[in-house]
Amino acid sequence: MLVKFALIGLLGIGAQWIAWRTGKPAIALMLIAGVLAGPVTGLIDPQRDFGALQQPIIKLAVAVILFEGGLSLNFRDLRHAGPAVLRLVVIGVPVGLVLGTGAAFFGAGLPLGISALFGGILVVTGPTVIGPMLRSLRVPARVRDTLKWEGIVNDPIGALLAVAIYAYITYIGPDRSAIAIGLDVAAATLIAGAIGVGLGFGLTTAFRRAYIPEYLKAPSVLVAVIAGFVAADLIKHETGLITVTLMGVVMGNRQTQSTAALKHFKEDLAVLLISGVFVILSATLQWEVVERFQARFLIFLFLLLFVVRPVTVLASLAFSRMPWRERLFVAWIAPRGVVAIAVTSLFALRLEDFGMKDADALVPLVFGVVVATIFAHGFSAGWVARRLGIDKGKGEGVLLVGANAFTTALGGALQKMGLTVMIADTAKFALRAARKQSLDVHQGDILDEVTQDTLDMQQFQHVIAATDNDSYNSLVCADLGPEVGQDKLTQTGVDETRLSRRRARMLLEGGETVDELQVRVAAGWAFGRTRITSVFPYEAYRARLAPEAEPVAVMKPDRRLLLFSTTQRPVVEPGDTMLTFAPPEPV
Repeated sequence: MLVKFALIGLLGIGAQWIAWRTGKPAIALMLIAGVLAGPVTGLIDPQRDFGALQQPIIKLAVAVILFEGGLSLNFRDLRHAGPAVLRLVVIGVPVGLVLGTGAAFFGAGLPLGISALFGGILVVTGPTVIGPMLRSLRVPARVRDTLKWEGIVNDPIGALLAVAIYAYITYIGPDRSAIAIGLDVAAATLIAGAIGVGLGFGLTTAFRRAYIPEYLKAPSVLVAVIAGFVAADLIKHETGLITVTLMGVVMGNRQTQSTAALKHFKEDLAVLLISGVFVILSATLQWEVVERFQARFLIFLFLLLFVVRPVTVLASLAFSRMPWRERLFVAWIAPRGVVAIAVTSLFALRLEDFGMKDADALVPLVFGVVVATIFAHGFSAGWVARRLGIDKGKGEGVLLVGANAFTTALGGALQKMGLTVMIADTAKFALRAARKQSLDVHQGDILDEVTQDTLDMQQFQHVIAATDNDSYNSLVCADLGPEVGQDKLTQTGVDETRLSRRRARMLLEGGETVDELQVRVAAGWAFGRTRITSVFPYEAYRARLAPEAEPVAVMKPDRRLLLFSTTQRPVVEPGDTMLTFAPPEPV
């Protein structure tokens, strides 16, 4: 069993790492890894290896994933996406339910009751898939927030629709009433929502009043998520999804001093759980399940991809303020993931036990939906965004934190190399020189959460902290590390007499402090560019440099900027462009 757990972790995280290196959809690679480990090689058989623990493991993992998703839903995002999300819930859910039911009934040939249940489940768009997909895309904030909110909000709604429809089609008795069943589900939903809101308010209040020590906060939240999910699920199946989602939303919008740390902990945990759960679920795709996949199911998949989703979104967003290009992109993107598989598998077993005809078709059908949507949407999202003109492209900009003589000169040099440069500072007066050089400026504290929400950090390939406060520079690198990646963070040299600890690599081979660099600018030092060729190689370039001069960065033909630091020396090849910081030539 320990070997199985280790293998699942290696496969899931390994697939995510390959996705990061290659730019391919992480979910698709995790799906392939699970299939290879499961039906292809037989290394992992979840039913054999985990037995009765399989469903509880998956359900609790989904609960934590949805909580983390709720934790990331900040109400400030609704400034851009609020109207669109509301339309996709109020209009999109019923339209999607009707169209999904019709597609399952006419396309897949399922009985009407089972078609309605499956149509209810398919109103979800998995946050486990949307998150990794959006991580590799640069689309407008409104599109990103709409897809993120829709995926997390609609997941529990789809599960509850399935609960209500299942209760209706399996109830035997003369007084079967859709209204009574609906009221029963609504009451359970309200109780589950109250549990989630209560836990969210209770924990954040306890954090603010220091009732819980720092080292117990993350474990307390994790235990509360599991306990709340189980408590609501005991009242009615699948209502626990409402509990954990609302709990996350409440805690994400009631800021405490521990909010940032909790978010980072939950993000790390969610990445691990998504990797593991997806490998486990895809490993359950046994050959007998594949053999039950019928040719008529292809008609259903076609209708789902090209009719149900586009019509649902376009009908929901008709006459909205969202530009039509963004509407078309949202109308195409609807991958399904863990929640769709987990909920469908659960109800398929219950319907089979109940004796419903064709219930066994739900499992191969939902796997077909997941595979088709992940590959169709995952591999085409970037291409569609570019064709529609909403792809912002790969982030090639540079953010310089701190406005002074050195950063202004460096920003001007980088701008001449064709890169977008932004200088951020809290002082309006300090930014005046940067404005005169036509550099983009941002007045505000980069550590302010509101500022981070305003700035699209994906547009920057490097963040260089170069204020005159070494402690603040280190704090910027420590705070932004989890957001943008430590490999993108650089700070100017640290004055060892004032600060012995640094949080990121130090700019330039000599690691000079910003005070020293400003003295050099005042003394006439300037930035210069040199093209490296086969005739004038890097060795010749270094030989011609003045003894005091230093290489700052090398720009590759694909516009990647690699910085020189006290610990890193980029490889320079013919075709690269060098940026140098050198003293004035002697007269």
